[in-house]
Amino acid sequence: MTDQVRTRIAPSPTGPPHVGTAYMALFNLAFARRHEGRMILRIEDTDQLRSTPESEEAILQALSWLGVEWDEGPDCGGDYGPYRQSERTALYQAEVQRLIGQGHAYLCFCSAERLEQLRKEQMANKETPRYDGHCLSLTPEEVEERKNRGDPYVVRLKVPDEGECRFTDELRGEISIQWSQIDHQIIQKSDGFPTYHLANVVDDHLMKISHVIRGEEWISSTPKHILLYEYLGWNAPVFTHLPLLRNPDKSKLSKRKNPTSVTYYQDAGFLPEAMLNYLGMMGYTLPDQREIFSLNEFCETFEIRRVSLGGPIFDVDKLKWVNGRYLRENLTPEEVLQRLVEWKGGPSFLSQVIPLALPRLETFSDFFPLSQFLLNENPLYPFDELVGKQEPREVARLLKIAEWELEKVDSWDRNSLANVFQNLAETECKKLKELLTPFFVCITGSKVSLPLFDGIALLGADLTRSRIRKALQFLAENDAGISKKGLKSLEKEYRQSYGKRID
Repeated sequence: MTDQVRTRIAPSPTGPPHVGTAYMALFNLAFARRHEGRMILRIEDTDQLRSTPESEEAILQALSWLGVEWDEGPDCGGDYGPYRQSERTALYQAEVQRLIGQGHAYLCFCSAERLEQLRKEQMANKETPRYDGHCLSLTPEEVEERKNRGDPYVVRLKVPDEGECRFTDELRGEISIQWSQIDHQIIQKSDGFPTYHLANVVDDHLMKISHVIRGEEWISSTPKHILLYEYLGWNAPVFTHLPLLRNPDKSKLSKRKNPTSVTYYQDAGFLPEAMLNYLGMMGYTLPDQREIFSLNEFCETFEIRRVSLGGPIFDVDKLKWVNGRYLRENLTPEEVLQRLVEWKGGPSFLSQVIPLALPRLETFSDFFPLSQFLLNENPLYPFDELVGKQEPREVARLLKIAEWELEKVDSWDRNSLANVFQNLAETECKKLKELLTPFFVCITGSKVSLPLFDGIALLGADLTRSRIRKALQFLAENDAGISKKGLKSLEKEYRQSYGKRID
C-alpha cells in the first residue's frame, strides 16, 4: 500500500449519471485534495448486458460539467490502467484461479431452479437467504467431470459458518457482522466475467487505493471484501461509508420521487457550481457554517469525520434556493447572459429549434409560445387537457408503459422515439394521433406545439422521462393514478406484450 492518499469512484455505465455518483465523487475528491492525494475514476462495466459506451460518456460529461476532476481514468490514463473493468478480465481470472487453488473458492453447478427453491425454503423458515454450500461437497473428480461435460458453473467465495467479521469504519467506529449473515458470494459468473465484489477488491489493491469512501449500502458487503483481502494476502484499505441521499420523505433517493440524473439538472438550467455546493451540504457543514462556498473552499477545509450520519435530504427546492443565490450573488448580469447563451440561448441550440418552428410561424412572437416547453422545467396544464377524451386511468396506463419503453432507448433521436410510439400505438390497437394527445400535453404543456418526436429529441431523455413521471403523479393526485395492485398487474401485462423492463 502506498503512503499517498488515493481515493476512487467507480460508477457503472448502465444508465444516466446519478446525483449519488456526483455526491460520492465530490467527497472522494475533497478527501484526496485535502491530503494532497489523487482521485481515480474507474468504470465498472462487468455487467455486459447493461453497460454501454453512451452511458460511460454521459458519466464523464456530467462530472466534467460539474467541475469534478480526476487524476487517473479511462480518458486520461495513468500508471495503474486500464481503467475499465472489461479490459482487466485476465487479472481477475488469475486471482480467481489462485483462490480456487488455495481452497478459498469453489465451483458451483447449482441450477437457478434449485437456488430459487432453497431461497423460498429459507424464507419460509425465517432464515437469512444464503447459499447452503451444496457444491462444496463435490470431489475434485466430480468437479472435473462436470466441467468436461460442459455444465455451466459459477465460482463462489468460501465463507466461514461461525464467528464474526469485525472492521473499523472511519465514521461509525467498529462494526461487527456475523459470518452466518454473509452469503457464499459469487465472484465469477458463468460467462467468465467477475462480479463487482471480486473486481472491486482486485482493482482497489492493484490501483493502490488507500481509502474507500462509498455509500452505506456497501456496509453489509464489506466482510466479503475483507475476506478477499485476507485470502489474497493483501492489506485492506481504510473504509468510510457515507449516508445515502434521501428524498424529503426520508426514503432512498429515487427517480420515481425526484429527478436523480445530473443531466436533468444541467438541461433544466441549474449552475454546476450551485449543484456541487448543494451536494457538499449533504450531511456536512463547513467549520464556519457557511452555506455558499466554492469547490476549492470545500476541499481546503474538508474533514471526513465532520460528515453527519443522519440521512441527508436532497430537496430540489433547497437546491433552487442555492442556485438562486449563486445567480444573484456570484454572477454579474453579463455573466448570467453568457451562461444563458451557453445553456439554450446560442446558435447551436436555436438552430435546431427554428426549422421545427418555422412552418408554424407567422410572426416572431409565435416562436416563444411554441418553444417555451424546451425552456421550462415543468410545463403546467389542466387535468381535462391531459386526459382529453380518454378514460383517465387509461391515460395513466399508457404513460406508464411509455415510461418503461423510453427507459430502453439508447439512441435518443427522432427516429428511435417515433418507433417507440408507433410500436406503442400498434400494440395498444390505437391510432397514433389519439395515442399522442396526452404525451403532447404532459411534455409540451399544450395540445399544439412543435413536432412531438423532434421536440422530445431536443428536450432530452431526462427531462422527458421526468415529465411523464410528474404527469403520472398529477393523475394520482386527482384520483386517476395506478394503484400498487394495478401496477403489479400492469407489469405482468407489460412483460407479455413488450418484454422485460429496464429499471
